Amino acid sequence: MSVTQTRSNPTGPAAATKCWSCQAPASGAHFCPACGKIQALPAGADYFAFFGLPQKLTMDPAALEAQFHKLSWKLHPDNFVRASEFERNLSLERSSELNDAYRTLREPIARIEYLLLHLGLRKEGTTRQQAPPELLEEVFELNESLDELREARAEGGDTAALRERLAEAQQNFLQKLEEVDAELAAVGREWDAALDSGAGESARSALLARMNEILNRRSYIRNLVAGVQKELA
Repeated sequence: MSVTQTRSNPTGPAAATKCWSCQAPASGAHFCPACGKIQALPAGADYFAFFGLPQKLTMDPAALEAQFHKLSWKLHPDNFVRASEFERNLSLERSSELNDAYRTLREPIARIEYLLLHLGLRKEGTTRQQAPPELLEEVFELNESLDELREARAEGGDTAALRERLAEAQQNFLQKLEEVDAELAAVGREWDAALDSGAGESARSALLARMNEILNRRSYIRNLVAGVQKELA
């Protein structure tokens, strides 16, 4: 089975399921279309499917927020105070999933990270910490400056010039971070176009691999910026 098929269809909601109450097809909906009962979260469902969306990376923030508020009202536990304990638990489960899904999908970078995580291409809390080849020289110079600053600080020497040099380096890497974010957004648009055109597995896998590589690069640069900020604080 291919990478993009391991958990769910990348272009649509989760597979059809049956209503626990009346056994009618529920198709992963929040409520049974036949009897109106709230439904359990289907196996293999993802945050995109929860909002009834394809796994695309370009979204209308206002539309997503409006759908969030609409679902929040429908799924809120206050609407199930007279329902069975089972249904109240389903309400709590879906409300929690809704909040998690919204917090993730409203952020462009988190959205991409989630897609790769869901498709098994990225492990939560782990990234490859290896300097990109094109940054090796600059990273080496940055680490030298950081060591010099620490040494000067320990000896009570003048650190003004070193701090200025590090601040310039930090701005340089912040600019690179903006460039990486723009590159990631561009590949995300390519992913959306691939879904629209029905691109084959190899084309989709190549785009996912590119996004994963860019995210690794982004994580490395962010850590560099955070390291400099810590030393300058």
